[in-house]
Order: sequence, then structure tokens, then C-alpha cells
Amino acid sequence: MMQQFYPSVPHPYSFELNKDMHFSAAHYIPADEAGKCAKMHGHTYHLNITIAGDRLNGTGFLIDFKQLKDLIHKRYDHSVLNDHPEFGDTFPTTEQLAQQIHELVQETLDRSDNRPRCIQVIVRETPTSYVIYRPKEVSS
Repeated sequence: MMQQFYPSVPHPYSFELNKDMHFSAAHYIPADEAGKCAKMHGHTYHLNITIAGDRLNGTGFLIDFKQLKDLIHKRYDHSVLNDHPEFGDTFPTTEQLAQQIHELVQETLDRSDNRPRCIQVIVRETPTSYVIYRPKEVSS
């Protein structure tokens, strides 16, 4: 895999973890304005996930890299994104995929004792196009 550098996210945390991974999946966007994407086609999606926090878990990680890979790869690799329930009410665009991956990762992080945050998800759909999803901080 080619080494890729992505935009960094300013944050107040002491630790930052970045994980690159990829998976292959097909999708289609059932809308006239989608052009060629209205027909079923596949991509090898390349991801970068940024997780940050101040506390490490008992093993000394923000989260184990393998846990992240298993969470994403086992769910999406060699699948049709349109068939996943998270895309039941929306089209599986790269933007929506990035947001769904964030939500999946953050739900897992919320169950950990050290409670790190997923602060950025980048999904590269083609060599020349990618989407960045950064959740907005919700003030309490």
C-alpha cells in the first residue's frame, strides 16, 4: 500500500492513532443525477481512521488496530453496500459511507473504559477522489 498522508485534525488530546485499511465493495446510486454510478459497480475503498484520547486502555492502546480492522473489514469487504441496513434510508455514497464508518467505530469506542473519540474518517473511493468526515463536537 502506498504511504499516504492525510490532513490532520487539530484536537486537545494527548494521543492520536491513525489506521489505514482497505476493503472491496460494490454499490449503486439509484438516482437519475448519479450518472454512471446509477449502475452497480465496485471499488477498492481505502480508509484512514483517526482516533484520539487522553487515556489508554489496560493494554496501553487507545484501541487495538486489529479490533478496528475486524470491525470494518468483516462488515463491508466483498459486499454490496446497498444491502446493509445502515443504507436502508439513504444511498451508499462515499460521504454516507464515511459517516456510517464513523458511527460504527464510535459506538465501539463508547463501550471501552478509556472512551477515546473517532475524530476523522477518510474514505478514498478512487485514486483521485476521497471524502473526509469529521463529526461536529456536541456541547453539553
